[in-house]
Amino acid sequence: MDKKKIEATAIDTDRRDFVAGTASLIAGMMASGAASAAESSVQPLAAPATQKNTVLVTGASRGLGFEFTRQYSQLGWRIIATCRNPGNAEQLNALAAENSDIRVERIDVVDHQSIDDLAVKYQNMPIDVLLNNAGIGGGPENQLFGRLDYEVFYEVLAVNCVGPMKMAESFLDHVKAGTQKKIITVSSSQGSISQVSMPMLYWYRSSKSALNMLMTNLALQLKRRKVIVGLVTPGATATDFISPEFRKRIPGIREPAVAAADMMRNIDKFTLENTGTFFNYDGDIMPW
Repeated sequence: MDKKKIEATAIDTDRRDFVAGTASLIAGMMASGAASAAESSVQPLAAPATQKNTVLVTGASRGLGFEFTRQYSQLGWRIIATCRNPGNAEQLNALAAENSDIRVERIDVVDHQSIDDLAVKYQNMPIDVLLNNAGIGGGPENQLFGRLDYEVFYEVLAVNCVGPMKMAESFLDHVKAGTQKKIITVSSSQGSISQVSMPMLYWYRSSKSALNMLMTNLALQLKRRKVIVGLVTPGATATDFISPEFRKRIPGIREPAVAAADMMRNIDKFTLENTGTFFNYDGDIMPW
């Protein structure tokens, strides 16, 4: 056998091994996920008596997450509003007390069991929009070259990248059962590699770039299943992501109510034809 045939055979063997290994890994992960769901002690809620548009929002206790909850409730949607500490979410609980279609639940996106438990609890609830909003910045003081805090990097990645992927996996069947079938994730223009012009926020920027790639992959994965995946960004927004001192230095910084309304308008624009798109707050496609 000549050298070219040997190399081609080796390449084909590598590919077969990769495909076989990947298939085995996926099967193992699926089995593990099924076992986890089977072992859960959470009892599913009954199917809702009335069908209406439903959105699940992570990080709903403040900032953009609270605005998503408030504005979707004004549109007559059913909202599963999740946060890490529902007992301390005074503003969110007050809003829910005024609207029976807002259900406040616990999800910590780094606690995967909490995600699986809620997926079991709501397994009879179709979800039209799964809205991955929860995120952290990591603190600029932890992202200074020469004094980089690597433990913070792991935490930022766990919240901003791994969390949305776990949400998508655990709630995929709920989204498939919905009418709109959308998985939407809040990203950031800071994750746009082509727009970087000065060094800063190593951890946050990296996490959002990685998030964009994850969701692009997921869009390709789920398109044949008729599930839409999209990315949106609020622009610079006056939330507690940005310190009050730094907000004063950002021209044209936007209020959360305005930023949430813009993103909701862009969420409405997603179809299977433009799945995987990253919309800027103004409706333009964000280069990244």
